Amino acid sequence: MDRRKALMQMGMSLGYVVAVPTFVSILQSCTDKKKEVWTPTFFTAAQGSTLVFVVDSILPKTDTPSASEVNVHVFLDGFVGNVMDTKQQKDFKKTLDAMAQSALTKSNKKEEAELTQEDVEPVVREFLEAKGKENAFAKKIRELTIWGYKCNQYIGEEVLAYLPVPGEFIACDSVEKLTKGKAWSI
Repeated sequence: MDRRKALMQMGMSLGYVVAVPTFVSILQSCTDKKKEVWTPTFFTAAQGSTLVFVVDSILPKTDTPSASEVNVHVFLDGFVGNVMDTKQQKDFKKTLDAMAQSALTKSNKKEEAELTQEDVEPVVREFLEAKGKENAFAKKIRELTIWGYKCNQYIGEEVLAYLPVPGEFIACDSVEKLTKGKAWSI
């Protein structure tokens, strides 16, 4: 392995390790029940509204909250703007713009402000199923959305199996009995 490449990867890993607690605190502070209007800091307003539709297409509301209800879009705005390198930032914006443009074309609408969740959802699915380099970053967006969702305090404590102070160690028992089939949050 190339020494410079190895050092670069180690540096990126360290950056992620240092940045995660900061972004987790951002997510925790964004769980307030007040309905606030979100203004993106890194993305444009149009890209921000597309991002909300994209994350809700990836993780829609079911018996658990949708991604936008736990502010994954706010997390991604901060993460992309503060952690990702310039090339990845450009790829992220390019993919969001391509999704919005495709949704506009398929829905016969003129402006991104007119788009709805129903317009964007099939486009997101199409981008995720596509093969090739032009849509490859859509999978990265999905990964970051899921990561941001699982790092959220509400999801960690209320949706996933959570035990703040571990008790006894039970080595051999069924997951159904121990956690009611839920994954552990930490």
